[in-house]
Amino acid sequence: MRSLLARFPRAGFASLAAGVLSAALLSFGSGAVDKPAAPAPDPRPLQGVASFQSVSDKAERSRALFTEAAKVITDPRCMNCHPSANRVPTQGDDMHPHVPFINAGDSGIGSGGLSCGACHRADNTTLAGARLIKSIPGANPWLLAPHSMGWQGLTLGEICGQLKDPGRNGGRTLSDIRRHMSEDHLVGWAWHPGEGRRPAPGTQQAFGALISAWIETGAECPS
Repeated sequence: MRSLLARFPRAGFASLAAGVLSAALLSFGSGAVDKPAAPAPDPRPLQGVASFQSVSDKAERSRALFTEAAKVITDPRCMNCHPSANRVPTQGDDMHPHVPFINAGDSGIGSGGLSCGACHRADNTTLAGARLIKSIPGANPWLLAPHSMGWQGLTLGEICGQLKDPGRNGGRTLSDIRRHMSEDHLVGWAWHPGEGRRPAPGTQQAFGALISAWIETGAECPS
């Protein structure tokens, strides 16, 4: 056994472990690629923009719009890929540490011989017949948010300020932020997260409308 171990460098073991894990997970079922489908009705709908028209103070209305949109931003479907203190993603509605352990590194797709792509495909993968893990999430590319966009542990006001800051949001303008939230496919995954996961509240269209209205009313941040 010792001679066998000596043949593999440490990084090689990480890749080997990822491959074994993927094979084990897929062995629970067919491993069929799950193409995005219409999400199931959500018991947690987002309030529409019209619901805030009665708020006469423009700044107050802007803060209320962001607070409603933040129901998506702070949902585990989004938060799990926005860690703050490190480059380690979390999983599940309880946001437990990712299994297997992975550090996404500066690239956002993995480091140290283990990449996100070792398990995550371009689409969700259903594990037919599996008891614990119903599906493996996927998108192209599947990666972590930049370190500067870490949200876990921050207040709504801090997340809001971060979103507006070009120095921390990837150089995006507010118009870019609106487009990203409304149209980006990786953001959209939150409403098509694969079997066994609860979608984010509302729809991407409703979320995008709230972000647009927040920007149009001055992009004010809650305290």
